[in-house]
Amino acid sequence: MTHDTFTGVFPAMTTPLHDDESIDHDTLRAHAQRLETAGVDGLVPVGTTGESATMSHDEHVEVVETVIDAVDDVPVIAGSGSNNTREALELSGRAADAGADGLLLISPYYNRPEPDGMEAHFRAVADAVDLPQIIYNVPSRTGRNIAVESAVTLAEHENIVGYKAASGDLNRTNEVIERTHGENFAVLSGDDALTLPIVAQGGSGCISVAANVEPDRVVALVGSALAGDFERARGLQYELGDLFRAL
Repeated sequence: MTHDTFTGVFPAMTTPLHDDESIDHDTLRAHAQRLETAGVDGLVPVGTTGESATMSHDEHVEVVETVIDAVDDVPVIAGSGSNNTREALELSGRAADAGADGLLLISPYYNRPEPDGMEAHFRAVADAVDLPQIIYNVPSRTGRNIAVESAVTLAEHENIVGYKAASGDLNRTNEVIERTHGENFAVLSGDDALTLPIVAQGGSGCISVAANVEPDRVVALVGSALAGDFERARGLQYELGDLFRAL
């Protein structure tokens, strides 16, 4: 998988549950197939939106396996991050064994590591698991940003191929884009409301919550922006604005 593989729309999938909080695999399968039919470029199960932090390790794997089995021709990027490096290694290894095409790794949360520690965490997984990996910056949830310098340094690792930008800070995201441009490194919006400006600056697409609800229009928005049709992209952004703000 290359940078081009991580171009477009990647829904951060919800995980449907039964009333007893067990996973509803039938609905999950149907949801994955609906998203594939809508033309998304990949699927991201068991990320933040998929309630990864509340799942057992076995449930993580079961969700990944169901999504992989449900779709025909789109890559599956499994959320496998943790604030515990050993746990991230276990989740990532099990996702790889299940057949995931790539990994999404949130930065260590709660512990708030310094840049050297954060880089060591990501590098440990990238060294151990031979899959393309996207590092995920969401300081509102983790308590600390991935430093721009760390993102640039980690982009040099052959298995670290992308960065999910959910800091809400366009200047920070733009600097990551500028400093990794041409390095076979994808910068993906993790905030639907900022997808258009991030793609306009040179980002590769989005890992989208809204695509669970409106996959066709999110695909059209990102496709238009990537093609340089910003008039159409703006129109779709305006249509979807209320949904983006609600989520």
